[in-house]
Amino acid sequence: MSFLSNFNLITSDGLKENQNITINNGLIAEITSSYSIPNSTSYLVPGFIDLQIYGAGGKLFSAQPSLENMIHIEDELLNQGTTGFLICLATNTPEVFDQCIDVIKTHRKYSRNCLGLHLEGPFINPKKRGAHVSEYIRKASLDEIKKLVDFADGTVKMITLAPELQDDKVIEYLLDHDIIISLGHSDATFDEATRAYNNGIQTTTHLFNAMSPILHRQPGIPTAVFNHNKAMASIIADGHHVDFEVVKLAQKLMNHRLFLITDAVTECQEGPYRHHLINGKFVMPDGTLSGSALTMLQAIKNCVDYCEIDLPTAINMATYYPAKLIQKESSIGSIALGAQANFVILDKNLALEKVFFRGEEIKRDKASAI
Repeated sequence: MSFLSNFNLITSDGLKENQNITINNGLIAEITSSYSIPNSTSYLVPGFIDLQIYGAGGKLFSAQPSLENMIHIEDELLNQGTTGFLICLATNTPEVFDQCIDVIKTHRKYSRNCLGLHLEGPFINPKKRGAHVSEYIRKASLDEIKKLVDFADGTVKMITLAPELQDDKVIEYLLDHDIIISLGHSDATFDEATRAYNNGIQTTTHLFNAMSPILHRQPGIPTAVFNHNKAMASIIADGHHVDFEVVKLAQKLMNHRLFLITDAVTECQEGPYRHHLINGKFVMPDGTLSGSALTMLQAIKNCVDYCEIDLPTAINMATYYPAKLIQKESSIGSIALGAQANFVILDKNLALEKVFFRGEEIKRDKASAI
């Protein structure tokens, strides 16, 4: 049993000053108010949750899918305060998908903060492919989806697809097997997107990027998700993928339905996705904007510094809201009784001081963490 005393907690309910936390067997056993004189200007917040990230620490998972590299990515993300994530695969060959799924199945027995796979493609709309490789994009068949779900054996947690090009039976099958569907890389109309959300699609991949836009006579996907009462959306708050003024607007309209992802990649010189870092953003060799260079903490800071989003809300966007989407908010993404003791301690300037995972402090490489 361990004890953290006199911290300013940021929970799903907001800021709570001068709190004590008791940890037992890696879980939060007690939260109490401190009656001592306040002596902490630090914030204790839940560990970050990133539902779309491609790699870290110089390793792009799809280019080098191995158990060793997956463990390396986990270590690097823990170092950054990301205590839960979905490793993402972009549109690729069936062979690469199978290889990556095999690694994640093997990795399950060693897994700490990796929660599973997010398949971004290949069942997307080529008109909105962004940096995805066009030759691998295709429509799904029900037989293919059944084989994929069976082979994945529970490792695939989320799939991004374009619902306007997929049969209803494909979408129904994925939802029936508890796979979260994210509408993305899609040219759906407002009506098509609204229908998709009404039929059970839960969320939207990197809002505004690679989707039908808002036009005054063609309201597009963003308007459909703004107007929906349940559908969520992720957003990349780096100032390159979406202007900060637009992030601010989206948050005002969506509130708890908008969450942060990094969509982070890393330098890569092999395979179909060759990412190059130029002026703080990653691009493909032809100049197409690809993934981000964000960490989750930097996304939070950007929300606070540039988007007029208060700190508790920005923290929720990186913790509680994504945890709720994947139905794990009682165990991760929040500071609550019975939840995993996954914490990030930030100083008053939001610099990362310490990371705790299941009650144990992570020995961080401060040179690489932000």
